[in-house]
Parts: sequence; structure tokens; C-alpha cells
Amino acid sequence: MGEWQKVDFANAPIEIIDGDRGINYPSQSDFSSNGYCLFLNTGNVTNNGFNFQNCSFISIEKDRMLRKGRLQRHDLILTTRGTIGNIAYFDSTIPIDNIRINSGMVIIRPDQNTLNPKYLYQFLKSSYFKCQIESLFSGSAQPQLPIRDICKIILILPPLEDQRAIAHILGTLDDKIELNRRTNETLEAMAQALFKFWFVDFGPVRAKMEGRWRRGQSLPGLPAHLFDLFPDRLVDSELGEIPEGWRISHIIDEFNIIMGQSPPGKTYNDDGKGLPFYQGCSDFSFRFPIRRIYCTAPSRFAKKGETLVSVRAPVGDINMASEDCAIGRGVAAACHKTGNQSYTYQFMRALNGKLLCFEAEGTVFGSIGKKDFNAITCLAPPNNLVIYYEKELSSIDKCIEINEYQSRTLTVLRDTLLPKLISGELRVKQTREEQHNGD
Repeated sequence: MGEWQKVDFANAPIEIIDGDRGINYPSQSDFSSNGYCLFLNTGNVTNNGFNFQNCSFISIEKDRMLRKGRLQRHDLILTTRGTIGNIAYFDSTIPIDNIRINSGMVIIRPDQNTLNPKYLYQFLKSSYFKCQIESLFSGSAQPQLPIRDICKIILILPPLEDQRAIAHILGTLDDKIELNRRTNETLEAMAQALFKFWFVDFGPVRAKMEGRWRRGQSLPGLPAHLFDLFPDRLVDSELGEIPEGWRISHIIDEFNIIMGQSPPGKTYNDDGKGLPFYQGCSDFSFRFPIRRIYCTAPSRFAKKGETLVSVRAPVGDINMASEDCAIGRGVAAACHKTGNQSYTYQFMRALNGKLLCFEAEGTVFGSIGKKDFNAITCLAPPNNLVIYYEKELSSIDKCIEINEYQSRTLTVLRDTLLPKLISGELRVKQTREEQHNGD
């Protein structure tokens, strides 16, 4: 093993590059939803890499007017204003070629002869790095991280071989977590599409009406043996056209709803004592909430598999309970009266538009009470269709649950290994020997 060094960023094998802040800096009128060059905003650089949901582009002419801030492959991006310390890595997997940073971030460009970019990415995600930047802007009314302060940060610099090994170990975990995330997004989209086809667009009914189906045939999203469960025409109702025989109902008549209640603050803890306690959508994640707080004297409960609905600012966010848990006043628990959990989850997601109307009513912070929630008008398909939908979704939901559980386990492992590997407390040679010995 070679010698590990500690060097400040001012003398490290990196270049810190600011964006162009001159007279040619783009104004709002220069941005469009598509174009030649992506001009990053702080929402595009998250604590989990890039997010390209809301993008602003500039033209090739505007791009040529700017002097600084253009990314090269294997650059790292660090946010330095507002939310400080988010990191993204511009590697070969990013599908956009032309990208520039805005004034709230900097580019960190490693000299690849002595500093592996993937190692640097892991270092910038480590608690060792995060603690340093927090100390630099602690107490500031408007947190920001100028380049002069970034230069004070200490970089742990192992030999290049060790850098590559550390990056490989941590990157392998990251890759599996990312694969699970993409797989779950695809599975979630499939589940939503099937719900929409059956219960929103009434695709099977329309297929019958338009003569696109004969007995014994199937359509995408519907096996042949289920077609008979759908009527062959739509009828007018207060909710518009609905399948013949389906009912107009209310939430209270179709679902069991439990509104959360918050116990005294002294019963909360983060030591794992009592039940996991979810107070609102700040605890929500992809499909299942993240444990943060526990409660030793809960008063309202949700069972595993029940849908959790945010009923306070913002109204309408949805998650599913991954275990029996306690719920605070910002959350309601819902389950269809047949007990079918997948149907409930997708129904509540589809109900989001109706719930959003409560977001802006009455006060600055939106909310929906039990009376208003229960009184929402909804369409009630026959229970046998709800049960069949549950059967069709069971394998998809199981895969999502397994992938999410695996990702959270891998995340804990990665977050445990990362500071130990970066600091040198756990050396790669030691890790290889333990793996060889089966430890």
C-alpha cells in the first residue's frame, strides 16, 4: 500500500471552475424547454446526482457568447448557493452532451493522471467532505460557498490504484441501487397504466363498444378471461361517462380512512423505541416512507400495506406503509373495504387532482379534514374487478417491495463503508482479504 496524503483543494490535482457571470449571463427570455445546451439550475443537481425533470436550454448562439462554465466528461458539479453541497458526476452515462452550470454551482475538474474522477465523486459524497463544507458556511444568514472557501477543504488522496479500488467497491453498490430505482420506476409505471386502462379510461369497455374484441381474445393489459367482467357500453353520470352498472359513491362508502393524530412531543425519539411514526410527506420516499422518528405512545395506526395520504401541506402525496406504524395529523391511512391494497394505492394516486384543490383553500398551508375527505365523490367499480386487479398487480408490487428493501439495505452498507474507505480506516487490501476468507 502506498502512502495516503491529505492536501487542501487549493493544492490538489483539481481545477475549480466558476460559471460565466458577465454581461452575457442568460436572462429568462434566453431559456426554452429544448435547445442546444442545457443550462443547469440548482434543481438539476440533487443529493443523488442529476435530475433532468425540469430543464432550461439555451441556443447555440447564446452558448458561444459564454466564456466559462461548460462541462467536460468526468467533471463534478458542486452546488454552492441555496442548497449547498449537492453533487453530480458528468460521466458517459449522461445522455446530454452540452451542459453549462449556473451561478449557484462550480465545476470540479480532476487531473485524471493522479485523481480518479469516480473516487473524487465518492469523496464529495462522504461525511468527511460534508462536515467540512458545513463548517465553512455555519451561521451564515444566506449560506453560500465561494471558491476561496472551497480551496480550504482537505482532500484525502490515496495512491491511484487505491482510488480505483475504492471507487469500484462503492460504485458497484451505487450501480445496483440505481438499477433497482430504474426497475421500480418502470414497474410503477406499469401498475399505473393498468389502473388507468381499467378504471379511468375504461379501455376494455371501449374495445367492446368499438368492436375491437371478440370472446376469447385479449387486449394489452387485460387477459381474455377478464373481459366478461366489463360491460359493453358507457352511460352518462355526474362524473361523465362511466361503465354501465358501475356506481357513483363516496370515499367513506368505499374505503376505511383513519386520520392521523399527533401524540405529545415527549413521546417521540430517534432511538427506535416504539413504532415508526410518520408525521407528513417529509417522511415519504419512493413507494415507502423512510424511518426517522419513533413514538412510544401512538394513538392512530396504519397497518402494513395500507396507503398513506398526506393531508397537510402539501395535500395529496402518496406512500404505502411497509410495516405497522403510527401516523401523525399530517397523514391519513386508507384501505379499500375489500382489503385490497394495490387498488387502494393506485386509486389514491389517481385521486391526486381532487385532493390538490384543498392545497390552496382557506389558509397559506393547505389541509383536508376527515369530513371533506370522506365526502369526495368517486367511481365504484364492482368488487370482483377490484379483486382481479389486485391479483394482476401482486407480482409487480412484490418486485417493487423486494427491490426497495434491497436498495435500502445496500444504501446502509454503502453509507457505512464510504467514510471508512475514504478516511483509510478500512483499507481495500483488508476488504479483499475478508472477502477471500468469506467474512
